[in-house]
Amino acid sequence: MSVIAPEAPACAAEAGSWCARLWSWTHVDFLADSADALIGGGLRILLIVVIALFVRWLLHRTIHRVVDGAGTGRVSRLLGRAPKRLRPSAQLSARREQRAKTIGSVLRSIVSAVVLLVAAIMVLAEFGVNLAPILASAGIVGVAVGFGAQNLVKDFLSGMFMLLEDQYGVGDIVDTGEASGVVEAVGLRITTLRDHQGTVWYVRNGEILRVGNKSQGYAVAVVDLPLAHQADMAQATELAGRIARERVQDPEIAADVLEDPEVLGIEKVSAEGVTLRITVKVAPGKQFGVQRALNAAITDAFDEEHVPRPAPVSGRMGP
Repeated sequence: MSVIAPEAPACAAEAGSWCARLWSWTHVDFLADSADALIGGGLRILLIVVIALFVRWLLHRTIHRVVDGAGTGRVSRLLGRAPKRLRPSAQLSARREQRAKTIGSVLRSIVSAVVLLVAAIMVLAEFGVNLAPILASAGIVGVAVGFGAQNLVKDFLSGMFMLLEDQYGVGDIVDTGEASGVVEAVGLRITTLRDHQGTVWYVRNGEILRVGNKSQGYAVAVVDLPLAHQADMAQATELAGRIARERVQDPEIAADVLEDPEVLGIEKVSAEGVTLRITVKVAPGKQFGVQRALNAAITDAFDEEHVPRPAPVSGRMGP
C-alpha cells in the first residue's frame, strides 16, 4: 500500500523563506505554512522581553541612585530641607538608610509589576489576542478602584514624600496638630505616635497638613524662673547665669549641651512676680532633661542666697 506524500504549501516555492526551509526539513505543511509567523513573531516577542528587561534594569538603577541620595541627604536638600551641616551626623545615617531601603524596595516592586504587565500585554498582542475587551475591563476596574481608594493613594504619596524629605523618623518628638508625641513607627500609609500619657495615635499620612519636629537638628531648653517684685534683678540674673554655666559642665548633661547658656533677662512681669528666662541649645530631644537639671540647680542656689520668690496666691474665702 503506497503512502501519499503531503502536498507542499504555496509558500514553499519561495526560495530562502522560512517556509521553504521548514518544509525541506520537516515536510510538515502546518509548520511550513506558519513558519514566517512563528519565527517573525518569536523574534518580536524576544525583542519585547529584552527591551522590558533593559527598561526594568534602567529604572531599578535610577531608583537605586535616588534612594542612595535620600540615604545621604542629597534628596532632602534638593527638596528644600535644611543643610546637612545643621544636623548632628549621629542622627542621620541609620534612620535615613533604613527608610531609604524601604522606599527603594517598594518602588522597585511597583516598577517591576508595571513593566512586566506592559510586556505581557504586548506579547499577547503578538499572539493575536484581542486586547480591547481586556483593556476596557481593566480601565473600568481601575476607575472604580481609583475612586474607592483616593484616600489610600493620598496617604501613600504623602508617606512617600515624608520619607524622601526626612521630615521625621522613629524616636523624634513631633506635633502633627491632631496628635503629638514620640514617633514609634513610620509607614507609607500611617504614622504611629505615643503621647506623654502613653496613648498610641495612628495618624494617616494624607491627613497631616503640618509637622512640628522637636528633635531635628537641635532643640532649645527654656528655663523660666519666677521671682518676686522686690528681688534684686541684677543679682538674680548674675547668679542664675553662673549656676547655669556651672551645671552644664556636669558630665550628666554636658554631652547634650551644644552651646553655653544664654540669659535673656526678664521675660514677663505679672501681678504675682517677674519671670527670668534662660535658654540653652541642646541635642535633639534632650531639652526636657536639661531644663529639669537647670531648674533644680538654680532653684537651690536661689534658696541658699535667699532670693525672694513669688508668694503663693491663696483663694479668698467668702463670708
